[in-house]
Amino acid sequence: MDLPTRSWTWEQVSRRRLRRHGLATGSAFASVADAAGAICGAHAQVLSAGELSLGLRVAGATQTDVQDAVWRARTLVKTFGPRGTVHLLPLAELPMWTGALSATPIVTPSQFPDGVRLAPAQVDAVVDAIGGSLADAELTVDELTEAVVERAGAWAGELVMPAFQGMWPRWRQVTAVAAFRGVLCFGPNRGRKVTYTNPHRWLPGLRPEPDALPHLLRRYLHAYGPATPREFARWMAAPPAWGTELFGSLGTDLVEVALEGRPAYLWAGDEDLGDAAGEQPPEALAGVRLLPYFDAFAVGCYPRDLLFPGRAGERALAGSQAGNFPVLLVDGTVGGVWHQRRAGRAIEVTVEPLGRLDARRKAALAEQVERIGAFFGRPVRHTIGTVTVGPHA
Repeated sequence: MDLPTRSWTWEQVSRRRLRRHGLATGSAFASVADAAGAICGAHAQVLSAGELSLGLRVAGATQTDVQDAVWRARTLVKTFGPRGTVHLLPLAELPMWTGALSATPIVTPSQFPDGVRLAPAQVDAVVDAIGGSLADAELTVDELTEAVVERAGAWAGELVMPAFQGMWPRWRQVTAVAAFRGVLCFGPNRGRKVTYTNPHRWLPGLRPEPDALPHLLRRYLHAYGPATPREFARWMAAPPAWGTELFGSLGTDLVEVALEGRPAYLWAGDEDLGDAAGEQPPEALAGVRLLPYFDAFAVGCYPRDLLFPGRAGERALAGSQAGNFPVLLVDGTVGGVWHQRRAGRAIEVTVEPLGRLDARRKAALAEQVERIGAFFGRPVRHTIGTVTVGPHA
């Protein structure tokens, strides 16, 4: 970290990130699994939004293509990823992800009190019970509860966890932990019911990769860098001090740069400006993009005040949290919000720009709207106006 500091402008960083996210002209990925790997997973709490995030990064991809990759070809897996949230990840990368996530001290919104919280030995017992129960099965939550109780004991099924409209069984506090240890992922829905299964069914011999955190950090910095230890820790929902310690442990693997005068880091050997240096006009690289709820670019890129400048921060962030609004991206910076809704067979898209769109950008916006319609296989129309829908919870 003692190498001379190189200065980067926001425009240079934006152009580099856009290309590495498959959002610049001519930078689409060959497959949705390649796209998911490049952006370090697609946030899929809103599944259709996660599917669209990947589809927009692959020329001509449809929602069916993404669903086939998850449920038929098995090149993608739906599981718990960064921040303990649902993601679509490349199945082949699950050893790296489980190794990194199981080694990360995740920050939870609230700690369970004594009498609810599981002891370490109980966590291990539940994880073993989950893995065994799902080894050759796809089970709903209720079915998995019965199976876990049978294997671990009645204590695992006690209704002690406050939930949305009642109480959940004790074992469910380690659902994400079981995914991080590589014994749980999502199976196909059974009607309206979610199912879980064991990823070993599709990736035999799966073991969390040892010492995987540097591997994941290198991937993150490739897609989202330059970044700070605090930003990486926030992306992982881990304590800031943990991020500082991790960065500090890597020595000359990292190089310091200045992003608009602010210190940040890249992986050594990956600090080239490349095509971000300005040989091409901005419109050849970026232009206008519509990104859905919780798109990886909006969630993972920092600094927030540069990505969401001025009114964009007020309009498109929920507090300081990104992703709760679909965003209009203009040359790599958030320049508005948008919303889609079904109207019979068609999709109606409302776009609320925060500044004036010239004729070229309006034409590019129309192309983006058509791309969304093609992805979902539905006719689409759009208007420019005020988005009245609030943030997604």
